[in-house]
Amino acid sequence: MSSIILSTGSYLPARILTNDDLSKMVDTNDEWIRERTGITQRHIAADGENTSDMAIKAAERALKASGLNIKDIDGIVVGTSTPDTTMPSVATKVQAGLGMTHGAAVDVAAACTGFIYALSVAHGWIVTGMCKNVIVIGAECMSRIVDWNDRTTCILFGDGAGAVVLSKSDDESRGIQAITLQADGQFGSLLNTDGGICSTKTAGHLHMEGQEVFRHGVEKMSAVTVDTLARVGKTLEQVDWVVAHQANARMITSIGRQLKLPKDKSIVTVDRHANTSAASIPLALDAAVADGRIKKGQLVAMPALGAGLTWGCCVILW
Repeated sequence: MSSIILSTGSYLPARILTNDDLSKMVDTNDEWIRERTGITQRHIAADGENTSDMAIKAAERALKASGLNIKDIDGIVVGTSTPDTTMPSVATKVQAGLGMTHGAAVDVAAACTGFIYALSVAHGWIVTGMCKNVIVIGAECMSRIVDWNDRTTCILFGDGAGAVVLSKSDDESRGIQAITLQADGQFGSLLNTDGGICSTKTAGHLHMEGQEVFRHGVEKMSAVTVDTLARVGKTLEQVDWVVAHQANARMITSIGRQLKLPKDKSIVTVDRHANTSAASIPLALDAAVADGRIKKGQLVAMPALGAGLTWGCCVILW
């Protein structure tokens, strides 16, 4: 058996923070941000709006689009590095918010690669027969861990959630073809926070060595895309869409150049959403499904890289 993405859904907070707004907070300007990142705006969670609130709304929309009801769902996996609380998990809060009292629910922490890791967990549950329908969510409240006095990082991130319903399929020609997951902890200092529950009793602020993360992002996301396609006998020429982690428009362009892919094969939403970490790929997927770009039968590659360093890619026949 295989697993197919039955539907998508997303949620973005109402508050929009533009580059001009940021220029009143730190020493930056719209031209500088656009030139280096491609970002024009980001969504910021309201006071009292948590990661689980956004995840629930994205899940509700994905569930509605699937045609299933909550009784059909037997698992929830959430990729996030910004949970509401240390415990319980965001996934169990989503479960409660959806009125679901059965099945499994778990969070996966792999930073910006979180959605791909979460998708692999859900795929495993399905192909081993444990579940038939799993809601997979990437949800982040990055505004709570960025240092709003640090212009090198605060311009890059935003909040939001994206979700898919992953379902059992007997048609092995469709659905997830392969997932590759990798990590190398020796590069952990390149992208991290300066706090943690055990070490400082706080979440801390995000720190990033931008140039090094950019270099690793382009190299590793390009390589893992090629490797994952090769595992299932597919080539780059057969790929209809690359939905890469939406970290930076320049990074997405560089990945396309490295892979020798036409620009019009890349889905780009980072200009409107900024970097939403684990939420970025499902947000981009939902946008591309909603506007009709991603269609049934198309081959889609989804590479990501995040803190850890972690990286990976999912190749799916839509």
